[in-house]
Amino acid sequence: MDSDLDREVSQGEPFLAESRKMESSEKLTPQKQGFTLPLSMAVLSSTMGMFTFGYNTGVINAPKTVITSFYNSTYFEREGEVDMTLVDQLWSTTVAMFAAGGMIGGLAGGWWGDKFGRKRGMMINSVICIIAGLLMGLSEPAKSYEMLIIGRFVVGFSCGLYTGLTPMYNSEIAPPSIRGAVGMCNQLGVTIALLVSQVLGLDSLLGTTTLWPLLLALTAVAPLIQLITLPFLPESPSYLYAHNRAEGALEALKFLRGTEDVSLLSSEIDAIKQEVESSDGEESMSFIQVFRTGWLRKPLFIAIIMHLSQQLSGINCIFYYSTTLFEKVGLSSTDAQYATLGVGGIMVVMTFVTVPLMDVAGRRSLHLIGLGGIFVCSVVFTITFTLQDKIEDNGWLKYVAIASALTFVMFFALGPGSIPWMIVAELFPQASRGVAVSIAVLVNWFANFVVAISFDDLLKALGTLIFIPFIFFVFIFFIILCIVLPETKNKTIDEISALFNRPTAHNSPTAYNSVSHSTPL
Repeated sequence: MDSDLDREVSQGEPFLAESRKMESSEKLTPQKQGFTLPLSMAVLSSTMGMFTFGYNTGVINAPKTVITSFYNSTYFEREGEVDMTLVDQLWSTTVAMFAAGGMIGGLAGGWWGDKFGRKRGMMINSVICIIAGLLMGLSEPAKSYEMLIIGRFVVGFSCGLYTGLTPMYNSEIAPPSIRGAVGMCNQLGVTIALLVSQVLGLDSLLGTTTLWPLLLALTAVAPLIQLITLPFLPESPSYLYAHNRAEGALEALKFLRGTEDVSLLSSEIDAIKQEVESSDGEESMSFIQVFRTGWLRKPLFIAIIMHLSQQLSGINCIFYYSTTLFEKVGLSSTDAQYATLGVGGIMVVMTFVTVPLMDVAGRRSLHLIGLGGIFVCSVVFTITFTLQDKIEDNGWLKYVAIASALTFVMFFALGPGSIPWMIVAELFPQASRGVAVSIAVLVNWFANFVVAISFDDLLKALGTLIFIPFIFFVFIFFIILCIVLPETKNKTIDEISALFNRPTAHNSPTAYNSVSHSTPL
């Protein structure tokens, strides 16, 4: 055995050699592994991408009035007249372009991550996002609302890439025992950014007629931090190993776990090796292969339903239009802005609460409890919203409506806000993960786009019954996920794949219905 080990090391395969060396030794179980400083640094840097996503989701909410005034005055300077219909259309387009760009970025995310790597893919994307921030920040000095709309599209494309790349990277660098907590950091980045954007967007801070371009330009800060820090951090060990860079994978794992003692990494080494070898050495799968592979259809269906349950829960009505909704239930414009801050504050607090729960209660329980709470809160909000016009002494109703909206946000943050982003990377092995993430993120952004572009018309058509369609969707998704959603906490990728009766390389040489296979590592 020693001679075999020496040969593997000399051939540049220390990852395999060390794995074999520890086969007869006591291994450190995943439950004993936790956060290290290097892992925390890597997660913090990568999560700048989700921070950018959250910032741009919330930043457009509060300064709506000053931005539409900019559209109005710019159009008047060009045409010598005011067209409020066009201004409304420009505003809806501004909101929707973020989601439109996100769809394209989300669709490209898996390919991007496989082509450039998780780390380098995020670095390239950081440059794109910085360009978008400059476009938006310079739109007012240039007197060009076209620059602002294009900037929103470009930043949407960048955020679409981030929503695929960041959860994938974080899932692959985390040990199984804390993968849920690391996955929650994605949502923590989103929620903190939402709150920051809402605070900065107040008309007493940057949400003014002169400072709103700076508010939008600050989009470039988080990707700039990422661009500076990522070069000092490792690529995903799983990605490196799957791309024939076993020595680099071992070094990355040592760095992330903060140890040179390979005996402490043996269980992870085995898990990564088994994940890649069970794919029979296959390279990244195509979209067609994923859809044609029988055992992948169920996890793909689950991934799609999970992302639809997030976006069609009605949460974007609150993220994009909370100020408008709170004004309609009777708050003043200023009070509505501060109530919107409550949305961001609750998201942050609940995300911190959920981090330790994720690897204790599990993904399935938290997501279903979240959907159930959203359903109840949506019903209460709709009833109180509707009764306002039918009860004379109705002052107390607006507080019930606001409380139900904020409780809705609490339940959303408990599970549906974060779990869909992280669970896709858990449900799929390396060969199909990139494509699966692309499909799920595309679905997410498409639903986001539909809600963003149609909300104004829905609000005009349904009025106080605006949440009725979302109540229906949440109910359907809850029933479906009760039936099909498995628990993935503390499981390796191979163990999760086994839940879907995945064929292995040992009993099915054509496990993926692939035309050809590369040589196993």
